Amino acid sequence: MKKSCFLVLAFIATLSMYAQSNILNATKPDEIGKKSQAQIENDANTEPLPYGYVDDRDVMWAKTTWEYIDLNQRVNFPLLFPLDKVSQGRRSLFEVLIEAIKKDSVTMYYDSYFHQTYPMEQLETNLSVKVLNDEGIAAQNAGEAVEEWHYSMAEIKPADVAGYRIRGYWYVDKRQGDLRWRLLALCPVVVSAQNKLQQQENPDLEVVPVDLFWVFYPEVRKQMHANYVFNEQNSAVPITFDHLLNSRRFDAVIEKEDNVYGDREVDDYIADNTLMQLLESQRIKETIRDFEANLWNY
Repeated sequence: MKKSCFLVLAFIATLSMYAQSNILNATKPDEIGKKSQAQIENDANTEPLPYGYVDDRDVMWAKTTWEYIDLNQRVNFPLLFPLDKVSQGRRSLFEVLIEAIKKDSVTMYYDSYFHQTYPMEQLETNLSVKVLNDEGIAAQNAGEAVEEWHYSMAEIKPADVAGYRIRGYWYVDKRQGDLRWRLLALCPVVVSAQNKLQQQENPDLEVVPVDLFWVFYPEVRKQMHANYVFNEQNSAVPITFDHLLNSRRFDAVIEKEDNVYGDREVDDYIADNTLMQLLESQRIKETIRDFEANLWNY
């Protein structure tokens, strides 16, 4: 009990130091946001709260679900904003993911089952593209010097992220006697740089966002814990991405569940009817909730 209280107090203290950002002690505007050496060392030593060990024999019931987090929903705005790279010490989830992949060599995958790795070269191609336009091709064929304006360029930015797909694992731990959820995989859904470039050249072209890559969430927990999101309830106490995601402080729609039909998606057996697909997603959610509620019925 004492250890739990200590962890909670340490967590609150860490957030408080982060939230101040020297704003009350600054004598000049450029001192705002600068941390003391003690704060920097304390932040470097923080780690995400480790998951407790769960033995396979303790899992009495389980279900895997795949969900879609729509960033057009207001409750999901903390995952989208800020749209610039850095805003008062905060970054969008997309920026945090890309940095974790490039700096910490986090492995990417083509699907949520982690069957095949996603190469870094393909990521770079999908993030930005630079090709010769018609004037550039004409200048090149004529043997003239190719200048910067002869290129057409497109780059994926945080504003281009439409949403996130997640894979989660619901399970009942018979030792704890409750229903729990564990985030397993995360995938940004964006319009690729190639399609974005085509849309720039042809504004009438309709492009559909696609899955960019999947990451195994435990591999990026440290980076998720090191970055904060805005807390609308109390701006003095921001929360980390890891806290937001693990506590399910977002709105999501279930797209599929593990099933005998090869984990088929909802829109595979309910086609061309968005309302019925939404109701089916809600039915799956209620099935999970009802299982927990029925545990306590005698």
